[in-house]
Amino acid sequence: MPETEFFAARNIVKRYASQVALDSVSLEIPEGSIYGLLGPNGAGKTTLLRIINQIIAPDEGELFIKGKRFTSGDVTRIGYLPEERGLYRKMKVGEQAVYLARLKGMSKSDALAKLKYWFEKFEIQAWWNKKVEELSKGMQQKVQFIVTILHQPELLIFDEPFSGFDPINTNLLKNEILNMKKQGSTILFSTHDMGSVEELCDHITLINKSKTILEGNVQEIRMRYKANLFEIGFTGDPASVGQALKGDFEQVDQSTVQGIHRIKVKANRNFSGNDILKQVLPVAGIVSFNEVVPSMNEVFIHVVESQQN
Repeated sequence: MPETEFFAARNIVKRYASQVALDSVSLEIPEGSIYGLLGPNGAGKTTLLRIINQIIAPDEGELFIKGKRFTSGDVTRIGYLPEERGLYRKMKVGEQAVYLARLKGMSKSDALAKLKYWFEKFEIQAWWNKKVEELSKGMQQKVQFIVTILHQPELLIFDEPFSGFDPINTNLLKNEILNMKKQGSTILFSTHDMGSVEELCDHITLINKSKTILEGNVQEIRMRYKANLFEIGFTGDPASVGQALKGDFEQVDQSTVQGIHRIKVKANRNFSGNDILKQVLPVAGIVSFNEVVPSMNEVFIHVVESQQN
């Protein structure tokens, strides 16, 4: 079943004097998906997020939501957590959370009820009457995350949402992001954490030097950059296995742990898993076998470095 486009940015251009921050960048976010916006520092990610949030205007290009041209009034359909946190340091946490919720159009009673639910869920009830400046960066981030999602926007935008968090709180936020996806939210987030991209994202766009250099489904991209590399775990004589694979494969790694040998081999031409197993089975007992598919971190480094060469 084809995916329905929820939000699109088409041919976005942004210039600052002689510098081009975005050079005809486009992205199409399917409804109900988690979409990753990736790129090195200075690639233009935050500029694009600010344009989507109507904080700055593009010099060229258009935005669309559900097929209609995006207007300033549509900003209320977005929840935006910027990388630069923006809480008022002298205000009390609860007072500020209610204030920001009212700015999103929520009634005071509705805001209080939902804030009570989220503060209990995140176990931060004790922070309600504390001033923001008394909280750590991670604590402030939790509060701002709650305020961002409180009015249940259709599109959630997170810019580096996990920075400053320990692994436990990072996992807490990841689970909430996945829950929001299950409930129908469409999510766009920018991150340098490629592990999070593999865990969370359905699709990505990678920009570098203001241009799109890679886009598509995460798993399809990983498969696109695979290199005919296989890992075999076996019992038996490694020399016999090496001899069986000689000519068709180049051995790139070997190790032995508790009597189990593991080798990585690179095929010299296209081979299926069955082809390899047919050659190894007569001389060894197979314990494990898999094709080595690159991580998104490896793909990211390869694509960015290729563009620089």
